Amino acid sequence: VGAPKSGPSCGELERRRMIHIVLAGQAIGKQRVRFSRASGRAYTPEKTVSYEGRLAYAAQQAMNGRTPLEGPVAVEATIYVSIPASKSKKWKAAALAGAIRPTSKPDIDNVIKSSFDGLNLVVWVDDSQVVELKTAKWYSDAPRLEMWVREVQPTEGIFS
Repeated sequence: VGAPKSGPSCGELERRRMIHIVLAGQAIGKQRVRFSRASGRAYTPEKTVSYEGRLAYAAQQAMNGRTPLEGPVAVEATIYVSIPASKSKKWKAAALAGAIRPTSKPDIDNVIKSSFDGLNLVVWVDDSQVVELKTAKWYSDAPRLEMWVREVQPTEGIFS
């Protein structure tokens, strides 16, 4: 038991075809759109905009000049969250071993929303192209978001 050491559970040849994106730091969930009382306009909170921008930059580096994918894609995302400083050494060791999993914020679904929005027009044209998704959240001494993206071949699927 424990957090995965590196990448998704697929063969080495499969990993080479993947786009691997790493964003250091605490993952941020998508925040709700806010409304300005002065102008009456809707806006996205700065924290979300900044996170999506940092992720887009990390993705551009991972893409290494490639154009965004245009077909169906599969994504595996692992969210590593920091261990609370108030916890005991025994608790921290158990968390790092994967015996204790994070059930606190950020919510997985909100992290995926902000992450997918940050990858639009960089890794794929639009996040509607994601046809498979696997996500996990673990504790780590190095908080980060790791994503592996690959094109899905037409012959793939659970019924083929």
